[in-house]
Amino acid sequence: MTLALEKIGMRVGAAMYLEDIELSLPVSSVTVLLGPTLSGKTSLLRIMAGLDRPTAGRVLVDGRDVTGVGVRRRNVAMVYQQFVNYPSLTVYENIASPLRMARKLEAAEIDRRVRATAEIMRIDSLLDRLPAQLSGGQQQRTAIARALIKGADLLLLDEPLVNLDYKLREELRAEMREIFAERAVTVVYATTEPAEALMLGGNTAVLDAGRVIQFGTTIDVYHHPANLRVGEIFSDPPMNLMPVELAGGMARLSADVAFAVPSHMNGLGAGRYRLGVRANHISLEPQGGTASVDLAVPASVELSEISGSETFVHARHNGLSLVVQREGVHRYELGQPVTLYIDPKRLYAFDATGALAAAPARAAGVP
Repeated sequence: MTLALEKIGMRVGAAMYLEDIELSLPVSSVTVLLGPTLSGKTSLLRIMAGLDRPTAGRVLVDGRDVTGVGVRRRNVAMVYQQFVNYPSLTVYENIASPLRMARKLEAAEIDRRVRATAEIMRIDSLLDRLPAQLSGGQQQRTAIARALIKGADLLLLDEPLVNLDYKLREELRAEMREIFAERAVTVVYATTEPAEALMLGGNTAVLDAGRVIQFGTTIDVYHHPANLRVGEIFSDPPMNLMPVELAGGMARLSADVAFAVPSHMNGLGAGRYRLGVRANHISLEPQGGTASVDLAVPASVELSEISGSETFVHARHNGLSLVVQREGVHRYELGQPVTLYIDPKRLYAFDATGALAAAPARAAGVP
């Protein structure tokens, strides 16, 4: 099925939840709704499902207007943040429930589909258990299996991994893309996490304050954010931003830091810009074995935080705060002097309006 949203708006009283949403999703595609909390992702999913009716615009399925058609009359399945399972039913019966409600299949066919779907979700050994006997990851796998077995044309997932611990999230993320690729279903997946969008691929719609601020293939949106806000949202932590002055082929970051404008910015005129660089593209050691190719920025440590197997170092240079993402567990003292090394070829440039003015050339295999 194709799904198209035309000028969708949603207001509740004076509050604006969605405004002027235009999206067209092709058959059997994966679309990620990426945005911060309260950006409108859940509101948009509920309108797609038929749970809510927009206050403006139309929802078209295969060219047919279904704006006023309720969820029960649409072939839609939805997976929520919470583990929504029937507590008194076994895993087997939870998965089978959509097929039993349809009352069109023989028991043997239901059994075959339940076991096949449970195997895909790696819960085929848990079919006799009740939800209370499962871990959080197993409960969410059960909920996803129930959505998959329905054979819906449209599968909506509202941050389905957000309540799982880090290890379980990584495990399920890695499986999702393969699971979706094996089924002829249009998938819409809402998340706040850029890593999930990149792993799922497909297309990404970046939402902010109820509006779609960029839509395109996931990899293109990541490498070419249309503006500062997209760059911030599609980076975790948010993209580092640095005000600079361009003149005479040089970029000046501060009184004591200036560097030659990289080749991808040669077309920019003189003036003030904001340069952006992702945290994983800043190093605390010279990149490529020599400092000559790097922009070296002297700084002092403001904060060091360890998250899983990574360390995030917050450092300050002349009133400018920057975040460095390092692999491994490292310790830094408050106020410790450090040098931040940035490859100028990794820098984005945004103009005075916040629009993208220049983007780094994409290197094969570079995240």
